[in-house]
Amino acid sequence: MDRKPVVLVVEDNYILLDLLSTLCERQGITATAVSSGEDAMAFLRGNPGEVDWLFTDINLPGLIDGWVVAEAYRALNPGRPVIYTSASRLPERSAVAGSVFLRKPFRVNDLVELVRMMAAPPRRALRAAG
Repeated sequence: MDRKPVVLVVEDNYILLDLLSTLCERQGITATAVSSGEDAMAFLRGNPGEVDWLFTDINLPGLIDGWVVAEAYRALNPGRPVIYTSASRLPERSAVAGSVFLRKPFRVNDLVELVRMMAAPPRRALRAAG
């Protein structure tokens, strides 16, 4: 029996967090939803190698932002996909290699397309949405 893909969704807007989680679950992806960088780091430490995708807001409450979460995720999971999101333009800080940036506000159709890409076999090419 194949394991369902797992995505870690890090978003402090609870409505968006719920929407993303629901869309993932509908596409057969297990979504772990957290609302802070600290919670994301704790989850990654406790579940190394179990997350197939990371979807993170850049601006998070607390001391750990989405940049730090993505760097930690990639250290544990080299080459696995990272999607950053923010209401502001992509800041000057460097994103992890091969990542995608999705600017808020985005359309539900953009989210659905991203989730479908996450559910696709790994050999399918990732293209930016939005």
